[in-house]
Parts: sequence; structure tokens; C-alpha cells
Amino acid sequence: MINDIISPENSTVSLAIFITLITLFLYQFSMKIQQKWQFIWLNPMLITILFLVPFLLYQNITYSQYHQSSQLFTLLLEPAIVALGFPLYQQLHQIRYHWQGIIGVLSLGVLVVLCVSFSMTMFYIYQPSLAIALSLKSVTTPIGIALSEQFSADSSITAFSIIIAGFIGGILGPKWLDLLGIHCAKSQGLAIGAASHVIGTAILAKDKPEHCAYSSLALIFSALLTAILSPLIIPLLLKAFN
Repeated sequence: MINDIISPENSTVSLAIFITLITLFLYQFSMKIQQKWQFIWLNPMLITILFLVPFLLYQNITYSQYHQSSQLFTLLLEPAIVALGFPLYQQLHQIRYHWQGIIGVLSLGVLVVLCVSFSMTMFYIYQPSLAIALSLKSVTTPIGIALSEQFSADSSITAFSIIIAGFIGGILGPKWLDLLGIHCAKSQGLAIGAASHVIGTAILAKDKPEHCAYSSLALIFSALLTAILSPLIIPLLLKAFN
């Protein structure tokens, strides 16, 4: 066990170094797997998580310990999100003609996600804390966790649901929208960005720059709208189910 190896006086620093190195190793290993097999569902982040979670459980490393020790990745997440704004800048001349409709659609999408996710969880499980955590799944991780903690919900459930929503939307979203006959880059980008935030947008960025532009716009405004609307909507939903 790694906790038996780390000395008590240097446990925090040693654990942070260990977690950073093992995460980087697993991600690079996952990249090699995807490059070799070229399957879209072999997403490096997904494969990393599938390897990392059992390893952390085996080493008795809790989520809070991992989160605290991996602050380097959290700091790098912010410039990575900013980098996704470059495709948005490239398509800005088209987006500015449709901004009213885009804001309206995204506002409706945020309301639907909050209400449907919360209501379905309460209907089947009737756990308010879990319902709040799951209703915040379609925003970026830092905002989702912050909102979850604000409502005293389980932030680890929120983080997990955000990751799952990101992978499902990013990997299956474009094919599902094609199957429904929705081929417009703007529509697909907005749908995936609103539902699957950064992970979905990052997947689109590889091959579909126009989709990525609208997806970047959707994740930004969806996060902003969720931060504004959730403190108003969630208390009303809690009252409705009490």
C-alpha cells in the first residue's frame, strides 16, 4: 500500500507527487491504446478513469485525498477551457447573428435538465441530496462541484455524473443526432456543449471545428445560466416534493 510507504512527515507532498505521476502515466498509456486501435469509445480520459479508480480503491486512497493531491490538474483545467474558446472566436461572425435564439434555447435546456433530472431522481429514489447532485451534471466540473457544495449535496456524485454525461454526449451524441436527422453543425454543437460540457467539446475539437465553436459557446452559457438559475429553481423543486 502506498500509504504504508509514504512517511508521515512528508505524506501530503509525497501523495501529491505519486498521484500526479500515476495519473499522467495512465493517461499516456490510454493515449497509446487509442492511437493503436482508433476506436472513438477508447477515449483516453475514460480509459484512465477505468484504470485509476480500481487502483485508488486498492491503495485505500479516498476521493478527497485524490482531489486535494491533484490540484495541478485543476489549475491546468482553466487554461484548457480557455483554449477551447479559439474555435468560438473563429466562428464568431456567424454566431453573433443568432445569439438571441441561442441564449433562448440554452436557457430552456438548462431549465429542462434541472427539472427533469431532479424530478426523476426524487420520483424513483426520493433522496433530495442525490437529486440536487444529479441535476447539476451538465456543467463544467468546478461549477458543478461549487453549486453542489452550496446546496450541501454530495459533490463526488456531481463530479461522477458530470464525467459520465460528458463521455456519453461526446462519444454517442453526434451519431445519435445524425440518427435523428439533425445534421446542422450549429444544432449538434449546441446540443453537445449544453449536455456534455468540456469533455464533449474536447472530443468535437479533434475533427469538427465548427461544431466545437458552438459547443464551446453552449458550455460557457450553460454553466453561467445554471449558476444563475439553479439557486432559484432547486429550492422551488425541493418545496414541490416536500
